[in-house]
Amino acid sequence: MTLAPVTRRDTLAAALASGAFFLLPRIAAAQNVIPVDTGPAEPFSFDIVRDMARRLSTEPYVAPEVPDAQILESIDYDLHQKIVYRPEATLWGNDPAASKVRFFHPGRYFKEPVRMYVVDGGQAREIPFTTRLFDMPEDHPARLLGAGTGFAGFRVMDEEAKDDWMAFLGASYWRTSGYVGQFGMSVRGLAIDAGAATPEEFPRFTRFWLEKAPSGGLITYALMESPRVTGAYRIVSNRDNGVVQDVDANIFLRGDIDRLGIAPLTSMFWFGKNNHFVSPDWRPEVHDSDGLEILTGAGERIWRPLNNPPYAVTNSFGADGVRGFGLAQRERNFAEYEDDGVFYEKRATVWVEPKGDWGAGAVTLVELSTNDEIHDNIVAFWRPAEAATKGSEFDISYRLNWVEASPRPEVAQFVATRIGAGGVPGQPRPANTVKFVCDLDGRGFQGLDRSSGVEVDVTASRGEIGLTVAYPIAGQDGWRVMFDLDLGPETDDNAPIDLRMFIHLEGKALSETWLYQVFPSQMRELLAAHA
Repeated sequence: MTLAPVTRRDTLAAALASGAFFLLPRIAAAQNVIPVDTGPAEPFSFDIVRDMARRLSTEPYVAPEVPDAQILESIDYDLHQKIVYRPEATLWGNDPAASKVRFFHPGRYFKEPVRMYVVDGGQAREIPFTTRLFDMPEDHPARLLGAGTGFAGFRVMDEEAKDDWMAFLGASYWRTSGYVGQFGMSVRGLAIDAGAATPEEFPRFTRFWLEKAPSGGLITYALMESPRVTGAYRIVSNRDNGVVQDVDANIFLRGDIDRLGIAPLTSMFWFGKNNHFVSPDWRPEVHDSDGLEILTGAGERIWRPLNNPPYAVTNSFGADGVRGFGLAQRERNFAEYEDDGVFYEKRATVWVEPKGDWGAGAVTLVELSTNDEIHDNIVAFWRPAEAATKGSEFDISYRLNWVEASPRPEVAQFVATRIGAGGVPGQPRPANTVKFVCDLDGRGFQGLDRSSGVEVDVTASRGEIGLTVAYPIAGQDGWRVMFDLDLGPETDDNAPIDLRMFIHLEGKALSETWLYQVFPSQMRELLAAHA
């Protein structure tokens, strides 16, 4: 378990906040399709991208030139909204079976140029940036941009070209509309020193090659570059009860990296049932994800409810040969959010499914403090135990599942965590004591009751546990665990207290393992507010 200071990253907050993928408005369906201009054909394969990345890793990093940087700086959010992609210029707009592609115009938040190519029959042709692909007012500053400007990214539309279901925009970020057409959390190609004491480095996808998938999906090839890394990515995206993406990544290190993050996930957690006291907001809960899920190589299923800590915290969970991990949105009830504008109950769970044995490593969770829903403050990734040193290569393959829920374990899952004052109702409340109330679904508890010998195993890294009990919830198909945590005498020490709990019967686990992290200052503020 490690703690590390993390500063608020201006890049993440300004460019990749919740609305950043929607700098451009939704577009009407294409009418009269016109071809997108392309350059001469060149041979193409994923091996070519891989060789390019390997070669670049042996050369000094060259920061991208930004043509017309002052003009791009002037294109703020409001001016960006006035730029509309011409529907008749949609790539593959005349193919009823293909996923249609439209490109993002650059601006203040996405200045660095991204080059685009279309692939067909083993040949790639570049799609040069031109303002002719966009409609805008006659006096718009974007009309002054020169030919050297690049795109900012691209989005993928549905068959009718009415709604987008995937977008690549900014650094190595992308996201999809999940299982019900609702955008939420993001993923990215790689994380470098996320949550470390040193500044985080954000690798960029600098080139994309786009190819129609036989299934109607999209094959995206991408070249990644940054001061300490290059990479070649192949991402095959299809919609099937959600969005499924098969990712092959070849990563080449230009320099040493302290914290290399594989398959990083980025989300937002402001408050939920476990910590509503941190916010004055009127809604019951506000979050894109409410917990971290891990399936270890040994088969243990871990559930860690997310936190909004008083300061930035990094935690690592040993996961040699990890079978899966993800950020989940388990609460699916609209009444628990009451937000009919952004529909948090529809945000996808993203489950990372490694292909092959990833070997020794740990799932790392970074949680930043936030006071608003516009900031992505959660990052989760797998960190290999192998040293990430200059000249190293990492070949990684995995599947991203953007779904309603991750694969169900054979044991019960936790569905809610609540915290309140400790003690027994009707009796004097003990000082510095909080009560945890954790609800589970009923899987595996059929036929069991209070007299069945069900036991709770709960431990704390500090403080004392008491009043532990587990019982079936009256009138519900589920069980409840309750226990008290005595924080101890008040001190200046605000180091977190780590909790671990699971339910078992005669030595057999009935539940996944529940982990939680308690910050004494937050608990004392909660108790003082209701004293």
